[in-house]
Amino acid sequence: MSNPSILILPGDGIGPEVMAEVAKIIDWFGAKRGKTFDVSEDLVGGAAYDVHGTPLHDDTMERAQNVDAVLLGAVGGPKYDSLDFSVKPERGLLRLRKEMDLFANLRPAQCFDALADFSSLKKDVVAGLDIMIVRELTSGIYFGEPRGIIHEGNERVGINTQRYTESEIARVARSAFELARKRSNRVCSMEKANVMESGVLWREVVTEVHQAEYADVELSHMYADAGAMQLCRWPKQFDVIVTDNLFGDMLSDAAAMLTGSLGMLPSASLGAPMANGRPKALYEPVHGSAPDIAGQGKANPIACILSFAMALRYSFDLGEDATRVEKAVEKVLADGLRTADLLGEEGVTPVTTGEMGDAIVTALDASL
Repeated sequence: MSNPSILILPGDGIGPEVMAEVAKIIDWFGAKRGKTFDVSEDLVGGAAYDVHGTPLHDDTMERAQNVDAVLLGAVGGPKYDSLDFSVKPERGLLRLRKEMDLFANLRPAQCFDALADFSSLKKDVVAGLDIMIVRELTSGIYFGEPRGIIHEGNERVGINTQRYTESEIARVARSAFELARKRSNRVCSMEKANVMESGVLWREVVTEVHQAEYADVELSHMYADAGAMQLCRWPKQFDVIVTDNLFGDMLSDAAAMLTGSLGMLPSASLGAPMANGRPKALYEPVHGSAPDIAGQGKANPIACILSFAMALRYSFDLGEDATRVEKAVEKVLADGLRTADLLGEEGVTPVTTGEMGDAIVTALDASL
């Protein structure tokens, strides 16, 4: 039986730095747990444009379609701001999501006890927080047509179209309900049904799927702007939030600050099952390429490492090992180790990107 296959796409900015720490964790599993992965590496984003003149080469796209999981670092940077929109680094990531049909984006927001005081909210509001935002990823306003910048009279007009089909809404709703059954059995669906027809359809379809297939799961509805406010007021009222592409992008970034830093948030983007039964999948940290700190050892690798933990859980059915990685991260944070994004408390130990990765490996050793 062949080893599970992983394609690593480090990307731009701090992407290669944080992905190097994930490589340490992958190597640890082979050396200490006898769990080996067939790992290959390729280019995406600005790094791909520099070599190929495109943010994602066709050969890389083909490789991504034929591995068990893709791990991506980050894309983008000011170096590429002047490029035509069609070849900007972010288009490489969007192409991966669209052509792999990764329709369900899972973004957990968990507040580790050691970081409860670091959140911008009061400790009692965020301590113990563990929510999951399920964002529809392959449709909506980021992909709808017509789109573009046109001329009307003597001025330019920017156009983007919010578009959803029933089937697109139904399949991401099912993903959210299935997740909720493994958690606290509650789903809150967020949209703007008060002002958007796509929101009306979203609410209707989610309700229909719930009544027909998931009546055992508690379902509530909330306008997305009210949801943003409630995330800041009392986030622990939520378990699983399901929402569209645009609102999911915004709400999950807002949830990042509940945990203390974007450097703490992983994500999984899942599609339909392949022939081997595993879903097509791409895992990436929520944070960006942070070119202002690239190469300085300041980047927090935890979000990327936790993204690999999600791959262990959702692509390789290694839930116990995923928990092992998560517990190692929790141990290191409890010991007071902090990368630059998490400094500010008294009595903590500043560490570099590489030192954080090494500490997590040491914690994994101690878990055996």
